[in-house]
Amino acid sequence: MSKDAGLDLVLVSQSKDAPVAKILDYGKFQYQQSKRQKQSSNKTSLKEVKLRPNVGESDYQRRIKRAIGWLGKGDAVQFRIRLRGREHQHRDRAVDLLSQIVEDLKEAGKVQSFDKRALVLQVTPS
Repeated sequence: MSKDAGLDLVLVSQSKDAPVAKILDYGKFQYQQSKRQKQSSNKTSLKEVKLRPNVGESDYQRRIKRAIGWLGKGDAVQFRIRLRGREHQHRDRAVDLLSQIVEDLKEAGKVQSFDKRALVLQVTPS
């Protein structure tokens, strides 16, 4: 019956009680399975946290806790520090802030890249 229609008889689920078989195009079935598998494995994303060099302590702690939660879920986190106006004269404060972030997140993740020139830090889950 399946050969008359130009399709294949495919065993979808093999259980002890009753195996499930379907008449369908096997090539299309394999393609859809691989597509589903790729979609489920690509769920990691990059979360971004923007900071200023003179961020308050409570805001800093809140952003660190949020980043720890994202790292716990398997997402990568990117910290970016923006300098405006006279803040460019105090680049060392921004670099110190990024170093402090590395220290605070060393339990939850590992540093993937640390660009002191662009003031960008990427942390991936460990």
